[in-house]
Amino acid sequence: MVETFKLQVATRGEGQIVDLTSEVIDRVARAGIRNGTATLFVPGSTAGLTTVEYEPGVVQDVADCFDRLAPRDLDYAHEQAWHDGNGHSHVRAALLGPSLVLPVQDGQPVLGTWQQVVLVDFDNKPRQRTWTLTVMGE
Repeated sequence: MVETFKLQVATRGEGQIVDLTSEVIDRVARAGIRNGTATLFVPGSTAGLTTVEYEPGVVQDVADCFDRLAPRDLDYAHEQAWHDGNGHSHVRAALLGPSLVLPVQDGQPVLGTWQQVVLVDFDNKPRQRTWTLTVMGE
């Protein structure tokens, strides 16, 4: 059995981390699949998905990490072509990646006690992000 959900979330951009965990848990339950996988994907080239402990310290640490890895003020070739101020956003999203796969066991996504599913929007402006969740299994 396969169920696919298309969902949306409004973001501020600039590295905002949005907790998607409750949506994922709800949609996995709706799919009615006991065992299998849940695959998340965010289209576009300036956002990514991962898991973190969604608390202020880790949220700040992740933001600081990306500031060190791909600073906003570097000279990005993307800027030379498009002049849209988001060269760093593309690099950061490429480092994180646009997808995430979670096991589903006994009708629930398998997550650690302090582990949440998050979308990180690296773009330099607010966005309405669409993301897809596909639940597959038996």
